Amino acid sequence: MAGYLTTHVLDTAQGHPAHGMAITLWRVAGETRDLLTEAVTNADGRTDAPIMPEDAFRIGSYELVFQAGDYFRAQGFRDDPLFLERIPIRFGMNEAVHYHVPLLLSPFGYSTYRGS
Repeated sequence: MAGYLTTHVLDTAQGHPAHGMAITLWRVAGETRDLLTEAVTNADGRTDAPIMPEDAFRIGSYELVFQAGDYFRAQGFRDDPLFLERIPIRFGMNEAVHYHVPLLLSPFGYSTYRGS
């Protein structure tokens, strides 16, 4: 089985998927970050394809960065500055399996976990 990475963003404050959120995926090695890809969530709060497909999968350390501020401004939030602007989630993948890193989000907090 080859590994791959997916993500999903749910807006828990409004009770629906977070449509239109920009996400970047970075490979992390020490203090170095290399941009691998950029994606935007669809109507289901997911990317249209795995954010890291099987052919690109490598064991290592990664960071997903969710552009929460842009998403909340598009939803009509006008706080300046917003409490959450960018949400970085740094994690490791140490075996070639499906990794799923969801984000549960509100304007004032978030949580994540290793999903399936």
